[in-house]
Amino acid sequence: MLRTIFSQSSRVITQSAFTGARALSASAVSRDKVLMVLYEAGEAAKEQRLLGCKENALGLRGWLESQGHTVVATSDKEGPNSEFEKHIEDAHVVITTPFHPGYVTADRIAKAKNLKLCITAGVGSDHVDLDAANTKNIGVYEVTGSNVTSVAEHVVMAILCLVRNFVPAHEMIKKGEWKVADVAKASFDVEGKVIGTVGCGRIGYRVLQRLQPFEPKELLYSDYQPISKELEDAVGVRHVSLEELVAKCDIITINAPLTPETRGLFNKELLAKCKKGVYIVNTARGAIVDTQALVDAVESGHVAGYAGDVWFPQPASRYHPWRIMPRHAMTPHVSGTTLDAQTRYANGVKDILTRYYAKEPQQPQNIICEGGAILSRAYSKTGKIETKVSDSGA
Repeated sequence: MLRTIFSQSSRVITQSAFTGARALSASAVSRDKVLMVLYEAGEAAKEQRLLGCKENALGLRGWLESQGHTVVATSDKEGPNSEFEKHIEDAHVVITTPFHPGYVTADRIAKAKNLKLCITAGVGSDHVDLDAANTKNIGVYEVTGSNVTSVAEHVVMAILCLVRNFVPAHEMIKKGEWKVADVAKASFDVEGKVIGTVGCGRIGYRVLQRLQPFEPKELLYSDYQPISKELEDAVGVRHVSLEELVAKCDIITINAPLTPETRGLFNKELLAKCKKGVYIVNTARGAIVDTQALVDAVESGHVAGYAGDVWFPQPASRYHPWRIMPRHAMTPHVSGTTLDAQTRYANGVKDILTRYYAKEPQQPQNIICEGGAILSRAYSKTGKIETKVSDSGA
């Protein structure tokens, strides 16, 4: 039997469970090198609310430099001669995003003699080798809750695009054509369908809340850590095994972090167990789905359509097979980086840095690794901090 999997990492963590956890802090005289790995925006950077780009540096450059810190913001992150590779050697803090991740590998950690802090401007820290970070007592933090509303809305949009056959209809109009039958032959309602989420943390649960008004036949979820009966009843969802979920669902949405258990989870074998004609939406991590196995399943018609907002690695090669497979609604990892979300995660990064330099405890829900241990249950079932789904924090 396949195991049910880890919840979405953005869960609220109870304050009481933080008692006794060591707060990572900086020395009072610290003047640090802060390395930001962010995407390049070019002309788009004129939009000052586009905080997640290298040009606007999360809106934090002036604030950090006013305190004597050095800020290096770059989009150049690939290869041994990249700016990322060069500057990580003496950086004290690395800040990056899931949308243009700087991969903080074991090799890079080994050469980073000053590194004390890795911060994800957003949610999802699988780009950091957590075990290697722990061996050097490097704190790893992310801005929990910053993307939940944005991603949940994107999931519902993607479901509708697939089920209503929107993409071919739109492309038809752009080409000057008008062939109603060609679109209608593969267009359905969401109402009356069985829909399931793999992972039911903050994002997965909000997806279920937003799907309720569509009156699906049934809502299901698979998660190694079931939510409370009260929360289940509130949205009318039922906890099932992963095997039962994929066998029954007309629509599957993946809302789980990338862990050793979830990497390659949707492989050839699991996809074969899915109900024929299933639609799959993945806004979690690209590596959860086997690239070629998905292409084969879509081309054969076993999977009716796939809407992925995530790739591996990122940015995706222009030759990535998901770009050209049929019946897809792929996007370039934009679900969690609306301008509203960028304000939330930029403010969250500032809060993490403020607490660090003031020698104050971090907000426990933002802690992934601290004191040489993984404290988030999204990344370890033995994590020290209890978690629960929150009704707020979006």
